[in-house]
Amino acid sequence: MGMLKTVAQAWKIAEIRSKMIFTLLMLVVFRIGSNIPVPNINRSALAEMFSGEAGLFDLFDLFSGGSFSNFTIFALSITPYITASIIIQLLTAFPYFERLAKEGVEGRKKMAQITRYLTVVLALVQAIGLTVGLFRRAVINQSAFSIIVIILVLTAGTAFLMWLGEQINDKGIGNGISLLIFAGIVARIPSGLRSLFVGVKDGSISIVSLILLAVAAVGVIVVVVLIQEGQRRIPVQYAKRVVGRKMYGGQSTHIPIKVNQAGVIPIIFALSLLQFPLTITYFMSSDNGFAMWVTKWLSPSGNPGVWIYGILNVILIIFFTYFYTTISFNPNEVAENMKANGGFIPGIRPGKATEEYLQKVMSRITIVGAIFLALIATLPTILSVMVPSLQGIHFGGTSLLIAVGVALDTVRQLENQMLMRNYQGFLK
Repeated sequence: MGMLKTVAQAWKIAEIRSKMIFTLLMLVVFRIGSNIPVPNINRSALAEMFSGEAGLFDLFDLFSGGSFSNFTIFALSITPYITASIIIQLLTAFPYFERLAKEGVEGRKKMAQITRYLTVVLALVQAIGLTVGLFRRAVINQSAFSIIVIILVLTAGTAFLMWLGEQINDKGIGNGISLLIFAGIVARIPSGLRSLFVGVKDGSISIVSLILLAVAAVGVIVVVVLIQEGQRRIPVQYAKRVVGRKMYGGQSTHIPIKVNQAGVIPIIFALSLLQFPLTITYFMSSDNGFAMWVTKWLSPSGNPGVWIYGILNVILIIFFTYFYTTISFNPNEVAENMKANGGFIPGIRPGKATEEYLQKVMSRITIVGAIFLALIATLPTILSVMVPSLQGIHFGGTSLLIAVGVALDTVRQLENQMLMRNYQGFLK
């Protein structure tokens, strides 16, 4: 109710209302483009290719809102941009990119430009791989010109989505890229509900299973909100300093360490790694030894692969949660900044002792966030095993995590803009 109240109050403010309308129009453009098919593709052959391949391309279809399986102009979605952003973030460990990250606005502009170029390159590579490899049998005209046109359409689709996301950032509300993914996830809700009701109607899904799914969905949403908003606040005290005739410092503040510092990125990394061998097998014949081994032992559907897939997924998510948290939160840098500004944690000596304390707190909190992400990611597998009738229903814990996270972040930005506007009126 608080979220709806915030949106209603924001709608009454003309400036914020115009931003909200602009954002909604951009999302409408995204959904229109998601239904424009790529030319020269045999739709019946495409549907046959994806029949029985549930779980194999879930990551791509999740971010594209179904555009990948329908092979529309936005089939690649914004995935290349996400991959490029992650690569650039990882490269900040190198001196050149570390220097750019510390140069302020100009440095961020350069990094954004590099990210754009890398996005187009990755989109082009993925478009070539999909058109020449995965979807080759669905291409009606196999001429070089026809294939080049498909590749360029897919690459241009991703470039357009990247531009669309930046327009939302500049003139709308919320994070543009996140909202595009959010719109894709929400767009799949009606078809999911329809599948549920059809299953209940024809008897393939029992009422008990439906109630269990609804309870699980509500429970996951509640837990996601609690974990996403959860943080450990470490108190920091700044010593008093006398400069000239004025006294500075002496105030108390805190360092917020989020329980889920890494967000959904560890799940994306883990899914990408696990689905890579499965994607390779799709280019091989069914009697290939490697393809048969991967299908048996690493497939997310069927025994015993589903259990091995689930265990590896949990291990990789925990590993990547620690890996990404270590990159995004540097205890040494925080401790040095506190020491330079006369800050200290009560009861902890500045310098090395503060760094060790922050590292210890971060490690304890990160394990909670890692276990949470692992449970969210493996929840669909657990449900499908416990309730076999739900195997055909795509209940994605990752989808809920992204959707709830983006919704909370967008409402928070609305609140910040309303707060800034109120402060401006007070100062006037």
